[in-house]
Formats: sequence, structure tokens, C-alpha cells
Amino acid sequence: MHVLYEDNHLLAVAKPVGIATQGAAINKPSVVNQAKAYLKRKYKKPGNVYVGVVSRLDSPVSGVVLLARTSKAAARLNEQFRSRAVQKIYWAIAEGQLEPARGELIDYLEKEDQAERIRVVQAGDKGGKKSQAKALEARLSYKRLKLAGGNSLLEITLETGRKHQIRLQLAARGHPIVGDRKYGSKRTFPRGIALHCRRLVLKHPVKKTTLELVAPLPDSWKLNPEP
Repeated sequence: MHVLYEDNHLLAVAKPVGIATQGAAINKPSVVNQAKAYLKRKYKKPGNVYVGVVSRLDSPVSGVVLLARTSKAAARLNEQFRSRAVQKIYWAIAEGQLEPARGELIDYLEKEDQAERIRVVQAGDKGGKKSQAKALEARLSYKRLKLAGGNSLLEITLETGRKHQIRLQLAARGHPIVGDRKYGSKRTFPRGIALHCRRLVLKHPVKKTTLELVAPLPDSWKLNPEP
């Protein structure tokens, strides 16, 4: 387990591609299961170990995952996420040349097929206006860091936190994330998809100091795109 930050209240780790954040069987790898085993072993804790999930990433996505070690810390951190007080920065490699080089994407996401699928209802789309009342707003801003191999390396500031939001919004504009076959990518990626939670900036739930958590890029990216 690659620990990015740890104290009596928090545990932040760099999640690798291919494991769930939570919800896996007790004998299956997940961030939560690994964190509990790590804390139990390190601090010789008897019985169950409390780990509260504050942020989540899809299995094919890498990057920062934030966990709480106490229920008080979990409640305070969840409130920061709900009030959009946390800065969430992702890096993504999208197919093609995304234009303009920087901008804001605003859409509405709607669940369908008994919540098994999600679709984008774009703002201003005449056919979607009726359903926007029950859809959830999805908002992000981005800047293109570089072009390489016909792809766009993007830095994305996620303003809302909807399920599959970045993947959906880019794919809806014809620029799916490389390797993301679920949303139309035709290009392969060595492991998972080319989406990485690079940085979270938040207030420590107890100390009230600013905490910046940065996860290094996995080796599978095979590039050094530091801007």
C-alpha cells in the first residue's frame, strides 16, 4: 500500500488500477480491505478496524483515495465534499485534440435502465430539457497540458462529483479517455484507463490546516508530462 499521508485521523493512499475502493469480498483486494489490514498490523489493533471511505475511484482509475480513521473525521470530510470545498484535480489522456485548449464543460447526467447506465443530457439540448429536472448537473473545467500521439493530456478540475462524470463528459464530445472502451475509446492503454486522480486539496478535519495530497502517475502512463 502506497501511503501518501497518515495521522490519527486520516489515511490517504495512491490507489493502483484494477482494485475496487470498497465493496469487494473480504478475501478480495480493495482499498478498504488493504487499509484495514495495514492499520491492524501496524498498530497491533485487536478486532475490527474502523475505516471510513471519504473519496472513491472506479476500479480502472488510479490516484488519491482519502479514508477517515474516525467517524468524526469522516463526517467533517464528507461535509467538505458535499459543500464542494475540496479541490479535486485529475489528469486524463483523451483521444484526439480537444478544443479549445481550456474551457468548462457543463452537462446533466441521467440514470436509466434501473440505474445500470448513465447518459449525458447536454445543457441546452432541446430533446433533453424535459428530463433535466431529474438529472444531476455535472460541471468541470479543464486545460490541455500537451498533445502527444494524437491525444490530449488534460488537467481537469472536478467541480461536482458525479459517477463516471469525467468519462461521460469527454466521451459525449467525441474525446473518450484512452482505454475506456465502456464509453467508446478505440485506443488501448497498458492498464485500466488513462484517468488519474492527481491531487486533492482540503482542510484537515481536526487541525484545520490546508492539506494537499498528490499521487504520482503509475508506470503504465510511460510519459513524464509534468507541465
